[in-house]
Amino acid sequence: MATSKKTTKKLPNRVAIVSGVRTPFVKAGTKFSNYTMQQLGEHVVKALVEKSGIDPEEIDTCLFSTVLLDPRTPNWAREIAVAAGLPKTLYAHSVSNNCISGLVAVTSAVQEIALGKSEVAIAGGSESMSNPALLYHGDGAKVFLKLSRARSFADKIKILSGLRPNHFLPAMPSVAEPSTGLTMGQHMEITAKEMSIKRALQDEIALASHKNAAKAQKAGEFEDEIAPLAGVDHDLLIRPDTSAEKLAKLRAVFDRSAKGSLTAGNSSALTDGASAVMLMSEKKAKDLGLEILAFVADYEYAAIDADDGLLMAPGVAIPRLLARNELIFRDFQMIEVHEAFGAQVAANIQAWEEGWKEKKVSKLPRKKLNMFGGSIALGHPFAATGGRMITTMANQLHKNDWERGLISICAAGATAGAMIIERA
Repeated sequence: MATSKKTTKKLPNRVAIVSGVRTPFVKAGTKFSNYTMQQLGEHVVKALVEKSGIDPEEIDTCLFSTVLLDPRTPNWAREIAVAAGLPKTLYAHSVSNNCISGLVAVTSAVQEIALGKSEVAIAGGSESMSNPALLYHGDGAKVFLKLSRARSFADKIKILSGLRPNHFLPAMPSVAEPSTGLTMGQHMEITAKEMSIKRALQDEIALASHKNAAKAQKAGEFEDEIAPLAGVDHDLLIRPDTSAEKLAKLRAVFDRSAKGSLTAGNSSALTDGASAVMLMSEKKAKDLGLEILAFVADYEYAAIDADDGLLMAPGVAIPRLLARNELIFRDFQMIEVHEAFGAQVAANIQAWEEGWKEKKVSKLPRKKLNMFGGSIALGHPFAATGGRMITTMANQLHKNDWERGLISICAAGATAGAMIIERA
């Protein structure tokens, strides 16, 4: 294997990825509709521990993420760890940061290990878009809170008399940006127009996602990372038979005018799924005789003004990360870019190649991009995507004896995360 002779900025203690597991990813409201976020998380944590073969008593920390929060379980990581049969003395805490939630869980564990506070950690994320927690609208919630606090029967009757039919209607979960009132898709439509990202290019990215994912699935590339559930042993959103012609026939969904370009075909779908990664100090992994798949070399987070492009923060995170490590795209054998939308991938590549808020990086070799499919084809359970990308990359670096891989994930809130994973 040819090496670039370039080295990344090493962490104080090297953090090894020794294993990763995920559920199959399925469309929300289908095969996993009877599973909660916690049950999906419990499933992958159990599978990860079993796969690694280590004594659960060796695990120091569990960090788990989700995006669709359930206020009834404020520390779901702890509940998942206990339900999965991990020691009840195990410390666990929860993470939530939109689509980079899984990545944040992993890098939080990396920090613990790099600083010597932990030796073994489980980090991941889970999302049940089929079962979001439903709340009452503001007025309805106030009425029911007053009712719960009422002491006398007369007070309760008085409060109940004020109930109206609309007080019983739930407030449905929204993906609208709190600061702007626009959804991610609506924001991306604006960015696509501003950056002249054509519909044909978006469809091209979607088509490549499905073709690469279908090829990888057929070759069994995901078998080692998937823990079957409910009779499902493979991802169900991949469309091997899709084509440019089929994608071109779909109507725009966020801007229904003739100028709209984002469709269901070139956007990621609502998805159920979970993923988990096992991380260790290099010394601990070697002491336990475990095979190291790869190391987390470095990572970067960034935030921008949402008005500059809600999903454009990778345009800042990636250049900063690569500049710090004196790397360009040709120094990587594998580059994984989260596909929230085909337009978002194209826009950030344009930012990297031409320069945007940071200096340009270099040309991105398209043959290295999402070689095993991306979120458009595989699905996007918000908090599980980070673990999925890290697991697939670590497995492929190890299998192919590749030197280095790069991950980029955009997120609502105008934030992003990026990570370098390497073998050496």
